[in-house]
Amino acid sequence: MSVLKEGRMDLGTVHRERVTLVVDGSHFVVDPATFTAHPNTMLGSCHCRMFGPARQHNFTRPNGKGEYELTEGISASIFQVILNFYQTGVMRCPDGVSVSELREACDYLCINFNASTVKCRDLSALLHELSNDGARRKFEGFLEELVVPAMVSCAQGGERECHIVVLADDDIVDWDEEHPPPMGEEYSQILYSSKLYRFFKYIENRDVAKTLLKERGLKNIRIGIEGYPTYKEKVKRRPGGRSEVIYNYVQRPFIQLSWEKEEGKSRHVDFQCVRSKSVPNLAVPGEGGGGGAAWGGTMPTPQVDELDRLNGPDPSQLPQLSQTAANES
Repeated sequence: MSVLKEGRMDLGTVHRERVTLVVDGSHFVVDPATFTAHPNTMLGSCHCRMFGPARQHNFTRPNGKGEYELTEGISASIFQVILNFYQTGVMRCPDGVSVSELREACDYLCINFNASTVKCRDLSALLHELSNDGARRKFEGFLEELVVPAMVSCAQGGERECHIVVLADDDIVDWDEEHPPPMGEEYSQILYSSKLYRFFKYIENRDVAKTLLKERGLKNIRIGIEGYPTYKEKVKRRPGGRSEVIYNYVQRPFIQLSWEKEEGKSRHVDFQCVRSKSVPNLAVPGEGGGGGAAWGGTMPTPQVDELDRLNGPDPSQLPQLSQTAANES
C-alpha cells in the first residue's frame, strides 16, 4: 500500500485500470481485480457492474470526477480494515477501531464476520459479537420449537397476548387446588426447558431475543426474571378459621408479548356508554301534591358540565345571585 497525494491510498498491484472509492471523505485507489477473489460479498459480486461495462445497473454511480462514493455510515478506518480482507482474507482490527462498527459494515457488505476472518486484541468485543450471532441462531430454534406453539395455544383460545414462564426440566409445580397462588399464574403458559432457562440467564441473550421477536412483528415485548410459585411450603391458620398457604418461589425467566392489532382501541373508553351524572326522576312542579314538598328533602345540587363551569359562575353562588336579582327588582 502506498499513500498518494491528497490523502489517496493506492491499493493493489499495478494494473491498467484503477478506480477511486470515496469513503467518509477519504479516497482509496484500488484495482477492481482485488474484489474478484470474494464473489460472495457485495463488492465481489458487483465488481463487474460497478467497474465494468454494465455500470448503469450498479447500486452506486460515479460522480463528476469518475469517483465512486460508497454508502454513508462506514468510516475510512473501518473500510481500510475491510480492504485488508480483500487482499489477505483476514481483517485485523487495530486498537481504536470499534469492533461493533466493523461488524455492521461486514453485515452491509455481506462479508463473513467470524473468528477466522476477524483478528483483534480486544477479545471481549470480538467474543461479544460472536455470542450475539450464536444467541440469535439459538433463539430462532427455541422460537419455532417452544415459543410459537405456546403463542398458538393462546391465540386459539381467543387471546391476543401471551405470558410464558420458562421452568427448568426438574422443576416441580404442585399447587393446592383449594388455595392456589393469588397472582393469576394459572393464565401463564409454562415451558419446561433447562436449555431455554440457561439461555435467558444472560441479559444480552434476552436483548437478542427481544430484537428477533420485534423483527417478527410482535409487540409489547418484555423478557426478564420473575418469581414463580412451585409448591406449597406450609399452611398458616388465621383468626376466624381462614387458612393462608405459603408457596415456595423460584426465580425463572418469563416472556410477555402481544400481537393485538387494535391495541389502542381496546383500551379506549366510549363516553357515550358511560352512565350520566344527571339526577333522574326529577319531580315536576305542581305534581305530587304540593309541588316542592314532593322532594321530601333538600334540593339536589345541579350537575354542571365542565365547559359551563369554566364559562359561567360558580354553581355554589347561584342561589345568592338569584336572591340578589330578586331584591334589585
